[in-house]
Amino acid sequence: MTDPAEEYRGPATVRVGTEIRAVTVRLSVTFEPVEGRYRWAGRTSPDPALVARVRSGAREAEVRLPGGTGRAARIGEPDPWGGVRLSGVGPPPWTEPATAPGRLAP
Repeated sequence: MTDPAEEYRGPATVRVGTEIRAVTVRLSVTFEPVEGRYRWAGRTSPDPALVARVRSGAREAEVRLPGGTGRAARIGEPDPWGGVRLSGVGPPPWTEPATAPGRLAP
């Protein structure tokens, strides 16, 4: 079983350039002790406009959850269902790091 602070499922916006897309995301995070930082990743719900941006070469995005701070992300190739892979380094969009390394505060 995972700690609820280690994953997020719900609404988000993904900004690619000046375009902002409202999507549903499914994201999870792990702390990499050797690197000393968080790595988070997941997928968006199907979004044809976002897929078109990826196919045109876009790879940088910002992920923002309702009421949260935007986080820089890499966007990857679309999956067969029309979702796009998201990945980032550092605190995930849904939480801030706690003072103890390897733990997240909700």
